[in-house]
Amino acid sequence: MKLTIKEIAHVIHAKNDLSALTDQTIQHIEFDSRLISSGDLFLPLKGARDGHDFIETAFQNGAIITFSEKKVPYPHLLVEDNLLAFQTLAKYYLAKLAPTVIAVTGSNGKTTTKDMIASVLSEKFSTYKTQGNHNNEIGLPYTILHMPDATQKLVLEMGMDHPGDIDFLSRLASPDLAVITLIGEAHLEFMGSRKNIAKGKMGIQAGLGIENELIAPADPIINAFIYDNQNITRFGSGEKLSLTKLVEHKEKLSFNTNFLEETITIPIPGKYNATNAMLAAYVGLKMGLSEKEIKKGLATVQLTKNRTEWKKAANGADILSDVYNANPTATRLILETFQTISPNKNGKKRVVLADMLELGQSSAELHAHLLDHLDFECLEKVYLYGPLMKNLYTAAHGNPAVVYFETRDDLTQAIKSDLQPNDQILFKGSNGMKLFKVVETIEKNSPSSHVS
Repeated sequence: MKLTIKEIAHVIHAKNDLSALTDQTIQHIEFDSRLISSGDLFLPLKGARDGHDFIETAFQNGAIITFSEKKVPYPHLLVEDNLLAFQTLAKYYLAKLAPTVIAVTGSNGKTTTKDMIASVLSEKFSTYKTQGNHNNEIGLPYTILHMPDATQKLVLEMGMDHPGDIDFLSRLASPDLAVITLIGEAHLEFMGSRKNIAKGKMGIQAGLGIENELIAPADPIINAFIYDNQNITRFGSGEKLSLTKLVEHKEKLSFNTNFLEETITIPIPGKYNATNAMLAAYVGLKMGLSEKEIKKGLATVQLTKNRTEWKKAANGADILSDVYNANPTATRLILETFQTISPNKNGKKRVVLADMLELGQSSAELHAHLLDHLDFECLEKVYLYGPLMKNLYTAAHGNPAVVYFETRDDLTQAIKSDLQPNDQILFKGSNGMKLFKVVETIEKNSPSSHVS
């Protein structure tokens, strides 16, 4: 990171006397004191604990300066609001390096689409993307300030919990191109309705500029929120961007589009991922990549951990793990994919569903309605975990194929007892339910696992 202490001080309008500070170049900025190393700047944030309490630890670990909202006995840059200073610095640094910024949001598929876009663009450009789930008011500036100096294309994921979140992130990042993957039911607890979710996601236009392209679904729910004269490209059946000749396999997809001649193959299951890949292909085309480069970028994509991963249980059973996040749309889609896949010879198909969080007042109803998407001619057993999934258990009216567990330990033991070597088992639930711990236990000592 090519920023010096005095340059940073000037950008954030530090209020203290800086004459005693040496003008060193900062290596990194970290808000976790445990990640600090020699030459870093520490960012104390207020959460469950006040980050100022960890300034001493940060300096012990090698920090040479810290942001601070009060005078402290260490080299510091005094500001009124550490987070605001951090965001201001990120906006400055983004303008200084001036990569092309591609912003991605959506109720489902935004992380996968981000990964795919970055994989495609990496075939031709020095590309950096949002790491993990750093997609909020802290994570997005953190991503910007951690991009390599030579970055030409920056792919930023934008997450939303509350109204105005995407608007703020878009203004901070000023994207050159923006993608909205889908308008679903995620975060109904905070947004109130799907219409409000659409309005929130369309906030990505705030920093985009009407001359820059917005790629968005054909879903008419967004129509009322499109800016006047916005340059917009729609995707879906009959639209400018659409899929043709989609062929599903257990561990991959092949498809064509109406704007490329090449057949695209991606090493990921789930037909919904074909749409994500199509969006990445279009972005690649807009950025000047050849069809050959686009095809290669999608064929070698590596997804962020815990998204649509095929793994192996210790006894050889196939695990389809999709446990990073869950909402009704995402859960229906992965159920459809899993139930379409041919079973292994002499094997059964099993499903593990955990609570879908942040759905607000409609939560009980949305959980219960998942019953309509369970094919009991196909499924041997459905394991439910979490207080919200009890609504689905009740809706099943004593169906012996549906079992409910209040604890993760009981769930794990039941699966270990039931799962046979030729079985296939799907895990789906919100990250907060920690189904990944169950998956890890089931696959423990497995000879191999892979992200597909």
